[in-house]
Amino acid sequence: MCFTFLSDTIEVMITTEKKAVAIAAVQKEKNDTGSSSVQVAVLTERIKELTKHLKEHKHDYMARRGLLQMVGKRRRLLRYVAERDSPSYLALIQKLGIRR
Repeated sequence: MCFTFLSDTIEVMITTEKKAVAIAAVQKEKNDTGSSSVQVAVLTERIKELTKHLKEHKHDYMARRGLLQMVGKRRRLLRYVAERDSPSYLALIQKLGIRR
């Protein structure tokens, strides 16, 4: 999704390449594109992009709301991964650079 205001173009979504890199970094097998850890990695990339956008556009409240929803979803997924497999949870947050 891309918005144009006057002469500025704002990229809000992550690129396909960034998404592919995030998926490849944490997938367990070649066709693993929807596991919880992959979803967390993709959400982390989206959160980074949106955070960068919000540093420039402080009054974009809808983007802020979307960011909070993404952070909540990532927290729920991380909780699920932690309950199912604690060692992989620790490896995942280490790899993505997420605080506990």
